[in-house]
Amino acid sequence: MNLLAVRAIFGFEMARTRRTLMQSVVSPVVSTSLYFVVFGAAIGSRIPSVGGVSYGAFIVPGLIMLSLLNQSVSNASFGIYFPRFSGTIYELLSAPVSPFETVLGYVGASATKSVVLGLIILATAGLFVPLHILHPGWMLLFLLLTAVTFSLVGFIIGLWANGFDQLQVVPLLVITPLTFLGGSFYSIDMLPPLWQTVALFNPVVYLVSGFRWSFYGQADVAVGVSLSMTLLFLLLSLAVVVRIFRTGWRLKA
Repeated sequence: MNLLAVRAIFGFEMARTRRTLMQSVVSPVVSTSLYFVVFGAAIGSRIPSVGGVSYGAFIVPGLIMLSLLNQSVSNASFGIYFPRFSGTIYELLSAPVSPFETVLGYVGASATKSVVLGLIILATAGLFVPLHILHPGWMLLFLLLTAVTFSLVGFIIGLWANGFDQLQVVPLLVITPLTFLGGSFYSIDMLPPLWQTVALFNPVVYLVSGFRWSFYGQADVAVGVSLSMTLLFLLLSLAVVVRIFRTGWRLKA
């Protein structure tokens, strides 16, 4: 493996985050803090608890997942789109760097930034509500798997997009709505039976459910199912990326 190439790509992407600290870190943390103020304080005062957990604490995993998904997609999509836009992608394709090393550099950097951001938001949440993480190891595992999966999704979007405006289409029209409808702010047990069944077709439900279980030991879906579905999403995204590199779609056009 060409570790020097992986380190170069990884280092460049991490340096870009340091140059755009306000947009990459400060803005998501402030936005999430506002969610805590609005939902945790205003609405939470009217909802005593959900499954024995205060509403303010209940929404913490969902808010972290909301930021994690959006930032993973955004970081990875822009990271690979900009070389296509500037034409430097051809230098990368002609260099002695394998597709695996390219994906490892870009997706690794995106996932790292998202995990760090998720941990910062988790620490910030502790300022608003008392937190207790029942399974910290599982929490980190779900955090990492989700960051890698949606970084791969973002990588695919960055190759698909024909302009900067298209980079925001999928996150705004697909990822964010699925997250809001995926039990981020409520338990799907609160829904009517028909909508509970419909909600199970939302992949984000499994991510949020497994992540919330790591905090409080309660979930809308069995943790084994959540973990299996998360791994399935990861493998499907990886398969699409492998296919793209084999065919050269959007890479050589």
